[in-house]
Amino acid sequence: MNIGIVGLGLMGGSLAKAVKKYGIANKVYGYARSEKSKKEILELGLVDELVDIKSLKEKSDVIVLAMPVDNIISFLPNLLDIRKNTTIMDLGSTKEFIVKNIPSSIRSNFVAAHPMCGSEKFGPKAAMDNLYEGKTVVLCDLDANEELHKNRAIKIFQDIGMRLVFMNSREHDIHACYMSHLPHAISFSLANTVMGHEDGRSIVALAAGGFKDMSRIAKSSPDMWTDIFRQNRENLLSSIDLFENHMKKVRQMVEEENYEELKEWMKKANTLHEIL
Repeated sequence: MNIGIVGLGLMGGSLAKAVKKYGIANKVYGYARSEKSKKEILELGLVDELVDIKSLKEKSDVIVLAMPVDNIISFLPNLLDIRKNTTIMDLGSTKEFIVKNIPSSIRSNFVAAHPMCGSEKFGPKAAMDNLYEGKTVVLCDLDANEELHKNRAIKIFQDIGMRLVFMNSREHDIHACYMSHLPHAISFSLANTVMGHEDGRSIVALAAGGFKDMSRIAKSSPDMWTDIFRQNRENLLSSIDLFENHMKKVRQMVEEENYEELKEWMKKANTLHEIL
């Protein structure tokens, strides 16, 4: 089959590399708007050919939307005349918002997917070999898809070495909030806390592994993460409330010098890595 990818940054570019590596696609077509992105995509050899939207629809058996969620939704009107046997997949970070905005005429074609992988980098140069192998992809609300499109999506993700998890879009957004969106909010907050207190020279001299690990994802795209926080607003607010309760508990234990209780609280947190 031929695969067309709209959005050839970290996720889309890495997918292009993966489907080429495993011989899944006869041809990989790409669509990009900015001249800078087009130049980088061609220099990196991410696709066989860059095409316009009309050609993308004509040539592709599968069209992958690897863009921020708002861009995915604004792009959907371009796909209303898609062929019945053309599969559409998205790789967006929030699912319920997307699913609610899929036009009914192409709902059966549209597979809502979220690969649980990535990095803080973005743009075509962020495309990575082996980004997807061994990682999990969540496929949502597949009962709305025709068998052809569902099976195509499953096969592509399996063939690039991913583990498949199935759930509805609402459940996905709750779980993604705790596993991804809340950690990003904490990382941005930590970075701003330190920058508001320490001078740059001290940060460079003293920042060690723990701070670097926790602040790494604060380098992520503000545009993308503003959209994600807005799209998953209610779940994020609930998770922040729970996190704040734990921070208050830490403060209280330290204030009251309940160090044995604090130690037990930390031991409970240690058990997370028995699961991971």
